[in-house]
Amino acid sequence: MALLLPILLGLLLTGIGLLIILKLKGNNIPTAIIVLLSFMTLCFGGVYAFLQKDEDYNAYKRLQWQTLNPSQIAPLVEQGYTVFVDVYADWCLPCRTNQANVTHREKVVNVLTADNIILMQGNWTEPNALIETYVTNEGGMGTPFNKVYGPKYPQGVKLPTVLTIESLFDTLDAVN
Repeated sequence: MALLLPILLGLLLTGIGLLIILKLKGNNIPTAIIVLLSFMTLCFGGVYAFLQKDEDYNAYKRLQWQTLNPSQIAPLVEQGYTVFVDVYADWCLPCRTNQANVTHREKVVNVLTADNIILMQGNWTEPNALIETYVTNEGGMGTPFNKVYGPKYPQGVKLPTVLTIESLFDTLDAVN
């Protein structure tokens, strides 16, 4: 399967090229055929690119989340730890998007499993006074809410609602 898709893509691209050359030479080649083959090539290219990701999609299972405990953040930071806080809700679509695009990605998991990083998570699916107070006190409005605390920024740095790998990595670097 791994070798079949590149061969198929090569054949499709070659065929499209030949059809375009024949059409330019005056042959009666329907434009719709060229467009259809180009669309198929894009589809196969997308499938090929997706399958070529050499990523462990179960890497997130290695993350060791602690239950959010705001009173423990400052003492952990004083001990030299970086604390990454993730407040989410099961019904929150942006939370799920952040997980899929950032926190569950293998290269992020590899960074977040470092010995000096403590992960705290608050599940706000159901009303929770502790989480509500924490998010409100930290300047949040709801879910998703992410903040990183570290030795250089013991008060923490709030992350954007829509996480990116770059914003998380930049913030982790900044707080240490």
